[in-house]
Amino acid sequence: MSTMSLRTLSLRALLFLGLWHTGRRSLASAPELQNQPKKIAVVGAGIGGTATAYYLRQEFGAGVKIDVFESGTVGGRLATVKIGEYEYETGGSVIHPLNLHMKHFIEKLGIPARKDVSSKMAIFDGKELTFEESDWFILNFLRMLWQYGFNFLRMQMWVESVLDKFMRIYQYQQYGYSFSNVERLLHAMGGDNFLTLMNQTLEETMIGEGFSQIFLNDIVAPITRVNYGQSVRIHGFVGAVSLAGADSGLWAVDGGNKRVCSGLLYHSKSDLIPARVTSIAVKVRPSKTGTTASFYEVSYVGESGSAHSLYDIVVIATPLHQGKSDITFSGFSPQIPSNYPGRYHQTVSTLVHGLLNMSYLGTTQPASEFTVSEVLTTDSKGSVINSLSSLDPVHIPAGYKRPPASQTKVWKVFSPQPLSQEQLQNMFLSWDSVSESRWLAYPAYCPPHRKTPPFILHNRLYYLNAVEWAASAMEMSSISARNVALLAHHRWHGQNGKIDQEDLHTRLRGEL
Repeated sequence: MSTMSLRTLSLRALLFLGLWHTGRRSLASAPELQNQPKKIAVVGAGIGGTATAYYLRQEFGAGVKIDVFESGTVGGRLATVKIGEYEYETGGSVIHPLNLHMKHFIEKLGIPARKDVSSKMAIFDGKELTFEESDWFILNFLRMLWQYGFNFLRMQMWVESVLDKFMRIYQYQQYGYSFSNVERLLHAMGGDNFLTLMNQTLEETMIGEGFSQIFLNDIVAPITRVNYGQSVRIHGFVGAVSLAGADSGLWAVDGGNKRVCSGLLYHSKSDLIPARVTSIAVKVRPSKTGTTASFYEVSYVGESGSAHSLYDIVVIATPLHQGKSDITFSGFSPQIPSNYPGRYHQTVSTLVHGLLNMSYLGTTQPASEFTVSEVLTTDSKGSVINSLSSLDPVHIPAGYKRPPASQTKVWKVFSPQPLSQEQLQNMFLSWDSVSESRWLAYPAYCPPHRKTPPFILHNRLYYLNAVEWAASAMEMSSISARNVALLAHHRWHGQNGKIDQEDLHTRLRGEL
């Protein structure tokens, strides 16, 4: 991000330093407060659920028992698959350099970032390659300038301005501020501007900012297709997040991004319960003081049959949507729906260990010279796939060099539908293994956006995945986890001064 000023850099450096001190405030205050919750349940052990467990431990201290329920594998939509002697990423694969929570996690857990292997990108319109990156930065720059004028530079500046506002959330969270719904969280970051972005398409937003339609079709659509499997008609906020995912400096975790989830779970000293939660009910019990206390009864089915437990606080960290969850809620008034409106979009991730057919890409270039690692696609009728990328192992061995297309290697194909045998034969000359994962990976983003689900479903029942309707990403889940943990803490202790307030800058000026 070349346009970043020194002022922003120093603000970001301060924010980053500030994040290391967040734990002190919480842990120092936790033991002094009487009447702590005894048991908390988190439903789901993806990045959202495990980060929630981590932040709940930070907020409530060592005394509370935290149970994390997971019916599948820890990591959720972060997953790997073994092909030959190496493992490869099948789920969420890249992290932005300004994702401060993810950076904080790997530092805290002592997990290194993956070694970087330089990569090149090309764009495919279903018939031929319309753009191919060169090894020379200046050549790429001049070609972009020749084809699209200053659209490309202006896009980087626009994304930068959105990111600058986005970064404010870290400062709010550092000072313990939390928000009761997604709209308020976004407003704290970017004011009315971010709410407007949620209610118009990326296409409308960018044309309004003066970008050309041809630039949107040729460059922006391939980026939204690889990141969200959808066109430029997704809403403007998730579109900006998607374009940030095309920045330089993206990174991943050595050994696979899911390692962060296992690490957070271990670090939070939570108990993992391998079971599927079937229902959550409100139960009222008499208490020692003669009054009544309410609890949440979580019913679940594991290998040893069905069981249930009572909890003071419950956080749902799995999407409450058709095809994603079948938890029923009983005894709530007003009634909580099992499925919120809207749907999750299917992306099929197919890993092929094979030899690429160069003529599929409409190029006469010899395969031995084709070193492109990421083929993005335009939104045209000929495009069966959303992207095609050459994968590196999740752990880069010493002396590793990415093989050219003339050698058998692992390719990842993103497509809206499973690939047929005929489609595979068009793309590959031969293959010795095919591994398919069908992900309901992120919402179908079609504005105008209906009201997002709330973070607060009931007094002490919270919903983390509401944030995905703004944008689905590892860092968004981590921000939501921090927000929900703060919200649960403040509401348990009746500290309403730090909920839905945007007075941080006034407060800071007062302290100076």
